[in-house]
Amino acid sequence: MCIKLRTGGASHIRKFKKTSVVILLIYFLFAFKGVKAEKAMNLKVKSPRVAYNILIDISEFKLYLISKKTNEVIKTYPIASGKKETPSPYGTWTITEKSSNWGKGFGSRWLGLNVPWGRYGIHGTNRPESINNPLSHGCIRMNNKDVEDLYKYVNVGTVVVIYGGPYNMHWYSFRTLAPGDKGADVLEVQRVLMNKKYYTGSLNGVYSEYMKSKILKFKKENNLRYTHFLDKEFYNALGMEPFE
Repeated sequence: MCIKLRTGGASHIRKFKKTSVVILLIYFLFAFKGVKAEKAMNLKVKSPRVAYNILIDISEFKLYLISKKTNEVIKTYPIASGKKETPSPYGTWTITEKSSNWGKGFGSRWLGLNVPWGRYGIHGTNRPESINNPLSHGCIRMNNKDVEDLYKYVNVGTVVVIYGGPYNMHWYSFRTLAPGDKGADVLEVQRVLMNKKYYTGSLNGVYSEYMKSKILKFKKENNLRYTHFLDKEFYNALGMEPFE
């Protein structure tokens, strides 16, 4: 099975050959990972008419609309992603709501995602200069004409993969996390701790008091500094290395 790219000739085929391989690997990596995460968080949305999946590659500021039937990239759109301080929710999600009238100040169309730690989605923008830049508060921004076009294709239940490296991270460094923080990086720490049999709570991307107790246990047993902050020393002990 492969993901195909619509092209206009040999030069386009050469140009997109590498992209096609990357999309294939990303798509299946997170499709598999997302199934496990969805079961763990009990976030299931079903639709009888879901014909497409969406892949968003933050490193390229691109959104790919992929046919489920042919695995062909039907459309490619430029996007804007979250800032370093307010990153986009990397991982595999599902569209749970659609709206064409959700706020005049935020551009046309809204496609809401089932992210457990906040309200995130794909939407239009009245700031077209932000496209191709990390300037949002975490949502995926699109030009209004593009999100209106995408809106016609996707239904509730469409899978959306937001990719940012093997640890769902685009900025090549981990945040120093503290109790109360939320995000995809918190979710990744939860997954790694769960694999190491230290964490049995919800995979919800929220650094809770329960999560803190398990982190302190891990730090004590691994002779790390006994603080509730998650820093470089902690990530190294977990075996989590930034993607470059």
